[in-house]
Amino acid sequence: MSINTTSKIAGWTELDDRAVAHARALAMDAVQKVGNGHPGTAMALAPVAYNLFQRHLVHDPADPHWLGRDRFILSCGHSSLTLYTQLFFSGYGLEMSDLQAFRTWDSLTPGHPEFGHTAGVEMTTGPLGAGVATSVGFAMAARYERGLFDPTAALGTSPFDHSIWVICSDGDLQEGVSGEASSLAGTQALGNLNIIYDDNRISIEGDTHVSFTEDVAARYRAYGWHVQDVPARSDGNIDLAALDAAMIAAKAETTKPSLIRMHSVIAWPAPKLRGTAKSHGSALGDEEIAATKKELGLNPEEKFAMPEDIFAHVRSVKERGATAHKNWNEKFEQWKKSNPDKAVLLDRLVKRELPAGWEKSLPVFEAGKEIATRSASGLVINGIAKVLPEFWGGSSDLADSNMTTIEEGKSFLPASSEMKNADPYGRIIHFGIREHAMGSIINGISLHGLTRSFGGTFAVFSDYMRPAVRLAAIMDIASTFIWTHDSIGVGEDGPTHQPIEHFAALRAIPNFAVLRPADANEVAEAWKCVIKRNKPAGFLLSRQNLRIVDRATHGDVAGVNKGAYILKEASSTPRVVIIATGSEVPLALDSQIALEAKGISTRVVSAPCLDWFNEQSDTYRESVLPKSALRVSIEAGISLGWREYVGDSGIIIALDHYGASAAAPKLFSEFGFTVDRVVGDVTKALA
Repeated sequence: MSINTTSKIAGWTELDDRAVAHARALAMDAVQKVGNGHPGTAMALAPVAYNLFQRHLVHDPADPHWLGRDRFILSCGHSSLTLYTQLFFSGYGLEMSDLQAFRTWDSLTPGHPEFGHTAGVEMTTGPLGAGVATSVGFAMAARYERGLFDPTAALGTSPFDHSIWVICSDGDLQEGVSGEASSLAGTQALGNLNIIYDDNRISIEGDTHVSFTEDVAARYRAYGWHVQDVPARSDGNIDLAALDAAMIAAKAETTKPSLIRMHSVIAWPAPKLRGTAKSHGSALGDEEIAATKKELGLNPEEKFAMPEDIFAHVRSVKERGATAHKNWNEKFEQWKKSNPDKAVLLDRLVKRELPAGWEKSLPVFEAGKEIATRSASGLVINGIAKVLPEFWGGSSDLADSNMTTIEEGKSFLPASSEMKNADPYGRIIHFGIREHAMGSIINGISLHGLTRSFGGTFAVFSDYMRPAVRLAAIMDIASTFIWTHDSIGVGEDGPTHQPIEHFAALRAIPNFAVLRPADANEVAEAWKCVIKRNKPAGFLLSRQNLRIVDRATHGDVAGVNKGAYILKEASSTPRVVIIATGSEVPLALDSQIALEAKGISTRVVSAPCLDWFNEQSDTYRESVLPKSALRVSIEAGISLGWREYVGDSGIIIALDHYGASAAAPKLFSEFGFTVDRVVGDVTKALA
C-alpha cells in the first residue's frame, strides 16, 4: 500500500513545527559540543519521533514503569539523541543540562541508550538489529500476559492491550537477527508490533546500495507483515502527513505486525552535508550548523536553545499522559474487582515475588540411578511450570533434545494458526532454527516485565546467540538460556557439534552465571537458585546419563548456591583437591577412590557455577580449595581460566583441541579423561 497524501496533520500547529526544528538543532549542538556522535539520523528522525511521542505513543512521563504504557524501542541506538530529545521534551527527568552532557562520564545521556540508566529507555540498543529482534519478544510477552490476566476481553478493551513501537534503520534490517525475528513475528501474527523503518540509504561507507539492494518491503510482505511505503517529499523532507496516516493504519491493523517504510534524507536540511555519509557519525562543524539553523529559521548564534513557549507546548504531553493513565486506572480498577484472583497474581509478578513453598514443586532424584542433566532439567522445568504460571519458553527446533517442553502447555501460536495444539496464550514457544533471535526474544520477554522465559539449543550453537546473551548481562535481566549436548559426550556427531571453547567463552561474559551441574539434584538446585536470584544465567547440560550422587554420603546439594562446594571430603587433611564440573564430576569421584586406595587423601569439589564461587568470601574459597593442597581441575573443555583455581603448580586436565566422531566413552578415553590419567598425573606431581 502506498500513502502519499499532502494534507496536514489535524491539530498540528506552528509550535509543533518549531519544536521539530529545535529538536534537529539540539542533535547538532549536542554532537558538536562533545565532538563525536551521530547527528544526521537524529536530525532526520526528529519529526518522526516527535509525532510518535506527542500524538501516538500511550505513555505517562511521570511513571515510566506504568503497566499500561506502550513500549518504544530505538533499534538504531547510535541515533540516541532521537530518543533523548523526546525524553527531554516529554519530561522523563532529562533536562537541557543532560543533553549538554551527551556522551560524557556519568551523564544520563550515554552514547547509546542504556536500560536501567535513563528513565524511558526500554532496552539497551546499539548492536544493530537487536532492537528489532527484541521488540518481537516484547510483543509476544504482551500477548502472553494478556492471556494470564484478561484472555476473554474483546481486543482493544483490556487494560493489558498496548502497542510496541520501534524505529529502525537500514543497518538494523541488514543484520540477520532482525530477519530471523521478523520472520517469526509474521508467523505469530503480532498485530501489536509496529516498526518504522528509516530508509535513508546512508551508512558509514556511503550509499547502502553498495551492499543492500533488496526490496525490503517485499521481503516483509513475504514474512506476513502489513507493509506501507511512505515516499519522501520532493524537497527531501519527510512527508509527515503521509507518515501519520500510516501510523494510524498500523495501529488499526491487529492481525499482522506492521512495517512502515519511510524515506528520509539524513541530516536534513543541512545545506552541504545532508544525504552524506559524513553526517552519519561525525559532528557537522560550526559553519554547517549555523547554515542549517538558518534553513530552519533559527538563530545561528544560539546553542541548545529552547524558547519558553515551545518548552511549555512540548511538556504538555505530561498532562495528556496523566489523563490517559487516569482513564486506564479506572478500567484497571474495574478489572481488579472482576478478577480478584488474577489481581493477586499480577501484584506478585509486579513485585517479582515467588509464591510461598514453590520449591516443593521441584523433583528430588533418587540416588544410585542415572539420568542426563538435560532430562533432569526437563523434569524441573515442568515442576516449576506447575506453580509459576509466568514461566514459559521453548527451543530453537530442538525441544525433544533440549527437554524444554512444558507438558500440556500448548503451543504459543496465533488464533489464526492451523497447527495442532495452537493457542494464542500457550506456554510452549517454537522459535524455529533461529538461535540469535531466540536469545533476543527471551530478552524482550524479560524486559517487558512480568514473566520468566527460557530458550534452549545445543551448547555449540551458543555462538549464534552470544550477542543477545551479552546484552542480557549488560542489562542485568533475568533471561535464562539452556544449552544441552555440552561436551564431547555428544559423541558421533563429531567436532562441529562438540563444544570445546564454549565454557570459557561464556564464563568470560561479566555478570552472567554459567551453570554446569553434575547430577540431577544439582540441576534442580541450580534452577531454584536461578529463579530466586532473578539474574541472567545459562545452563550447560549433558546429553549422556550421569549417576545421581547419594547425598547421605556426599555434600549437601544446597552448596550449589555458593558455586562450588565440597562434594566428597578426603579421609584426612587433603593432600589433593580435585575440582570438576558437570559430566566430569563422576570421574573426579572415581579418581578419589583410586587415590585414597594409594593412601593419598583427596577431596572432590563440584563447581557447577564458577561465577557464583567467585562471589564468595576469600575465607570460604580457601576452605574449599586450600592452597596447601595440590589442586587438580577436570573439565572437557579448553584449559583457559582454570589456572586461577589450581595455581601455578596445579594440574589442569582439559581438552585444548577439537573432538572427533565416535562414541562418547571412546572419546573420553582417547582424550585422557580416565582414572588412570588422573591418578598418574597426581602421583607424578606429588613425587
